[in-house]
Amino acid sequence: MKKIGIFYAPAKGSTEKVIKMVAQKLGSDAELHLIDEKTNPESMDKFENIIFGISTVGRDHWDAQYKKIGWDMFLPKLTGYDFNNKTIAIVALGNHIMYEDNFLDALGHLAPIIKNQNGKLVGEVPVSKFSDFEHINSFGVIDNKFPGLPIDDDNLSDVTDERLNEWLTELKPKFA
Repeated sequence: MKKIGIFYAPAKGSTEKVIKMVAQKLGSDAELHLIDEKTNPESMDKFENIIFGISTVGRDHWDAQYKKIGWDMFLPKLTGYDFNNKTIAIVALGNHIMYEDNFLDALGHLAPIIKNQNGKLVGEVPVSKFSDFEHINSFGVIDNKFPGLPIDDDNLSDVTDERLNEWLTELKPKFA
């Protein structure tokens, strides 16, 4: 398998915890990149395979000291990037109980950018696969699918590892 660039934010929370689990499961095939003020789309040029780690609610709600880290700065930079010849998967984190009306909305913002700019998006998951998320209202659901792996590690941490293993097993051949 070719090297996988894993780009994620925010730090110091569930997103970082879960993304580090992904990296550990991929082993030496993974290269972690925390998104900060210096991160630009060209940082992805050396990778054909990319995993994005994103959350709906993050550091702006629980850690205001990290003003220069996050998707709020990186996402606008992606709108001019050509994802041609790149295979991309997304791990999206959120809290489906506290934020049921916005659960994984960020996923619904990121996925169309990738698709509209020539990226091959893989790892979509039907909403019906996860009965615990069937009754949410989310911009992150497109055509009855999450365009990435939905994770609620705050309320469902007991299934996070199992869901990651299953998703990565399906994903690895697409990154070959």
